[in-house]
Amino acid sequence: MTSSSPRVSIGLPVYNGEKYLARALHSLVSQDFEDFELIVSDNASTDSTEAICRELAAKDRRIRYYRNETNIGATKNYNRVFELAHGEFFKWASHDDECHSSLVRRCVEQFDQASPSTVLVYPKADIIDDLGQVKEPSLDQIDSPSRWPHIRLAKVIWWVVFANALWGVVRSTALRRTRLMGVLEADLVLLTELALQGQLIEIPEVLYWQRRHAGSAIPSAASEEALLAWHDPERAKERILLPHWVRAYLEYLKGVQHAQLSVGNRILCSATVPSVGLSQAFLRWTGPFRQRHGLYRKSASKVHGTQSQAEVSR
Repeated sequence: MTSSSPRVSIGLPVYNGEKYLARALHSLVSQDFEDFELIVSDNASTDSTEAICRELAAKDRRIRYYRNETNIGATKNYNRVFELAHGEFFKWASHDDECHSSLVRRCVEQFDQASPSTVLVYPKADIIDDLGQVKEPSLDQIDSPSRWPHIRLAKVIWWVVFANALWGVVRSTALRRTRLMGVLEADLVLLTELALQGQLIEIPEVLYWQRRHAGSAIPSAASEEALLAWHDPERAKERILLPHWVRAYLEYLKGVQHAQLSVGNRILCSATVPSVGLSQAFLRWTGPFRQRHGLYRKSASKVHGTQSQAEVSR
């Protein structure tokens, strides 16, 4: 039984997740770390999501089920589960992903052994399909013990592809100092804001499976306007004037301005954002040449010209 103030809060925002929801919930309630609460925020689902959640909540007192009267958008629903949390640590969970039974325990143990400046612990992840078959390992390589925020920031912007790290375990006090989930490259921007605060530690073992499937919440080919409306219905008619990548890098800079940094670190981080952007642009521009001459590196060819891999599957 969990205490009134559990060590870990797990937040699961969901909308019409009936196909994979039961498996996701089972992987969470089966954790071998028991001092947690599981907060489910149902975004006015129209399928059997509510019935699945209420049935399991009736059997497990650690589960707190909430249902929104109307669909408030993905961003507000993701932030709502954190706002309802009480734990020292917080973990977002996705209705269509799966966790190893030791994921939470291993992350908390790592926190207990790590420096107090550590803000995020996460395991390696594999990308799976509709049937749970592994398609590929995640390419993300953002583990960073550096004490310099601009180095941690550069590594996150450069290496994030699937953003699976954000589904690890976060120190709640650090998460409260961020702007939480936004509406543009939400997972990646939030990871950069966490990196500005402290160290990111990767457990070198696959304990998380991130599902990519045809029934994702929003298709990868969705327009910028459709993606914005999915995040926040109140902004459905907002005109988008700047290219996606420009808007994304502006968000990184806003995160730098929001963070509690010394003047020197703020200058270094502000310079890092365009430096990484220009480096990536150069690699994209020279990509065809490098491919012809055998110099192409897939892991460094990521383009932030469209929404992140993780963003289109939530």
